[in-house]
Amino acid sequence: MQKDTFNDAHCGSPTGVHTFGTAIIVAAISLAMPGKAQSEAAPERGLVSLKYLDYLDSQPGDDRIKVRATALRLMTPIAGEWSVDGTVTSDSISGASPAYHTFALTQMHDVRHAADGSLTRYLEGGTLTVGANISSESDYLSRGLSLQGSHSSDDKNTTFTAGFGYTSDVINPTNHIVDHETKQRADFLLSVTQVMSVNDIVQFSLGYARGRGYFSDPYKVFDERPRTRNNTTLFSRWNHHVEATQGTIRTNYRYYSDSWNIKAHTLGLEYVQPLANGWTVMPLLRLYTQSAASFYVESDPSTAPFPPNPPAGAIYSSEDQRVSAFGAHTYGLKVSKQLDADWLLDVKLEQYGQRAAWRLFGKGSPGLADFNARSIQLGISRQL
Repeated sequence: MQKDTFNDAHCGSPTGVHTFGTAIIVAAISLAMPGKAQSEAAPERGLVSLKYLDYLDSQPGDDRIKVRATALRLMTPIAGEWSVDGTVTSDSISGASPAYHTFALTQMHDVRHAADGSLTRYLEGGTLTVGANISSESDYLSRGLSLQGSHSSDDKNTTFTAGFGYTSDVINPTNHIVDHETKQRADFLLSVTQVMSVNDIVQFSLGYARGRGYFSDPYKVFDERPRTRNNTTLFSRWNHHVEATQGTIRTNYRYYSDSWNIKAHTLGLEYVQPLANGWTVMPLLRLYTQSAASFYVESDPSTAPFPPNPPAGAIYSSEDQRVSAFGAHTYGLKVSKQLDADWLLDVKLEQYGQRAAWRLFGKGSPGLADFNARSIQLGISRQL
C-alpha cells in the first residue's frame, strides 16, 4: 500500500515478527521524506532528497539494536500529466536482539537494501497511482505491489481515496529452524479528506489487512504463532491553522485491533511553527498503548536466565515483548531551514520509552524490562 502522507507523523503500532529495528526504520525514514503527499495537479518541478538516520535502542545495562540508514529519493514530473517517484534505502543493523523476556541477548548483524517506486497519472478531479517495492536482508525477502486512486468533489473540498496493496515475503532464518517459509498480506484502504474551513482539514480512514503464512519468530524458543493475522485500523486526523501565530496544530488518533486479540490506541500531537529567515520548528508528542496477544506467555523472573515454559497443551505461545501489554511515550523535535527557493535542510530528534506500567485501559504485562530508543534524522532536499 502506498504510504499515506497527510503529514509526516509516524504512528506507533504493534511491530511484526521480523527484525525489531527494521519496521521502525523503514517507516521513520520513508515518512520523513518531504513532498510525498499527492495533489490533483501534476508537480511542475522534480525533487531529489537524501535522508540519514541514526537509531539506537537500549534496555537497563545494555545497548541493543543500532541502525545506520540512508535513503535517496527522486521524484520527477513527466509530460505534464504524470509523475515518477522512487526511493532506494540501505541500512546496517547491528547489536543485540533480546531473547525470551530480555534476560539474554543474542548478537546480530545484518544489512538491508530496499527500493520502492510509483507512477502517478493526474486526472481531472483525481489521481491514479501504481507502485512496487522490494526489500532484501540475509534472512528475509519482501516484495509488494499497490494500487491507489483518489477523486475530489467539484469544489475540491472533499477527496475520497481507495487503495489496495499485496505483499509476499520469504523467510530463511540463519539458524535453519525453517527454510523458505512464506507470508502473504493483502491491505485495503478507504479514506475521506474534508476541508472544514479556511483553517481546518480533517481525514478519516478505514483499513483492513488479511495475512496468511509464517508469523512466528524463528530466533526464539517457544514461539509458535497462528498462521493467520487479520487486523482492522481506524484512523483520524485534524489539522488546524492558527492565524495568530501562523502555525499549524496536527492531531491524529489511531485504533488498531487484530485477530491475535491485540488492541492498540495511538494519540499524536504536533505543532508546526514557521519562524523568521526560513526556519521552522515542530515539537511532537505521541502516546501509545496496547493489550497483549491471547497467546503471550507472561514473564517469570524466578526462572531467569531461562524462559518460562508455555502452558501445558498450548497450541500457540510467544514470549516476545512486542506482543505483550505495554504503553509507550515518544517526544521529539524537528527543525528545518529553507536555505533558498530550492534547498531545504532538516534535523529530527525523537526519544521513545516503553513501560508495562504505562499501559492504559488495563494492566501491563508484569516482569518486562524497560525499553528506550532514540533516533536522529538528517535530511537535505532540492527542488529540480
